Amino acid sequence: MTLSRQHALALFQAGVAAADPYAAVERHIGKVARPALIIAVGKAAIRMAEAALHAFGGVPCIVVTNYENAKDLAGATVMAAGHPVPDENGARAGAAVTQAIRGADGPILALISGGGSALLPAPVAGVSLAEKAAVNEALLGAGLDIVEMNLVRQQLSQLKGGGFLRLAAPHAVTALILSDVIGDDLSAIASGPTAASLGTAEEARLILEKASIWNGLPDSVKVHLKAGRKAVAVTDGTNILVGSNSQSVAAMAAVDGAHVIETSIVGDVEAAAKAICDACAPGVTVWGGETTVMLKGTGRGGRNQELALRVAVEARKRGWTDWICLQGGSDGRDGPTDAAGGLADAGTLMRIAQAGGDIEALLANNDSYGALDLAGDLLITDATGTNVADLGIMIRGA
Repeated sequence: MTLSRQHALALFQAGVAAADPYAAVERHIGKVARPALIIAVGKAAIRMAEAALHAFGGVPCIVVTNYENAKDLAGATVMAAGHPVPDENGARAGAAVTQAIRGADGPILALISGGGSALLPAPVAGVSLAEKAAVNEALLGAGLDIVEMNLVRQQLSQLKGGGFLRLAAPHAVTALILSDVIGDDLSAIASGPTAASLGTAEEARLILEKASIWNGLPDSVKVHLKAGRKAVAVTDGTNILVGSNSQSVAAMAAVDGAHVIETSIVGDVEAAAKAICDACAPGVTVWGGETTVMLKGTGRGGRNQELALRVAVEARKRGWTDWICLQGGSDGRDGPTDAAGGLADAGTLMRIAQAGGDIEALLANNDSYGALDLAGDLLITDATGTNVADLGIMIRGA
């Protein structure tokens, strides 16, 4: 088999294309009655809103997306905000969305995609945006999975965990959802603004205590979580899944009949690298998932970059000499960097060493970006306009 980086990139691009937000909304918009208001939030919000406005011209529309994906959209108010760390623009967007939903005089169409949790911080009364951001930063470095992080975020937000439903009542809410959550739990995507809460304030506190970050949290957050949130009766939303990680993995596999790792690649990146190598026989193998990184250093990087490097380390341990591994975020962004992930091969670790890098020290410092940069193996795609979690490809020679 001839190994080709271009082929790995083509497979990745097939997975991204399968999650095209415009097409996803277009396939399902016929199920939606004409709304009085459209709210689109997430990394795919622009393209999702374009499709909805094509179907429902003249309906008021607010779009909230990340800076990289923001652009003017006729018929809509577009607001750009920070991701993955919430910022003041996100707070302003949250206030605008809250006011618009409360003021709507009929049904609401919500277009939800990954990233919405950070883009609409809307902290609860008594908790400042800076304090909520401090919690989010602590969550990102604690090695928690996305469901645990979102459960905590929901308890500190006016909009997450069914917030759209509470604000819209008695009007109905229909949501078209592009899933970036493995397993497609609709209450976890963008922290579930149109779905029931993932848990309670008490459960959030226990998660924070178990992760050993409770004691370092702002006092206002502790007070709110200890007090809990009163339940509010709401009209159930209609949630329709329009795209997902598993659909993108299937699209990659369909290109040339690749083997699929059926179990999503999740959890700690080091264990995930071993699981990937265990599952990859000679030929082409593809997978999806979303791993976690326990931050111990001060370097730059993201879970996809670190996973690509740890696959390289694991492959060297196994004596593999003929392989290529692409690991990337479908949104084109991995952590707070300009890279989508990494594109490693059998020469990656050698190139790092030749450039003066120590792979073990770089990994210990969570400096996967620096390591891949030394090797020339950063995966740079620019923002893709969609988000269905992470995609991986291994092309392995005999």
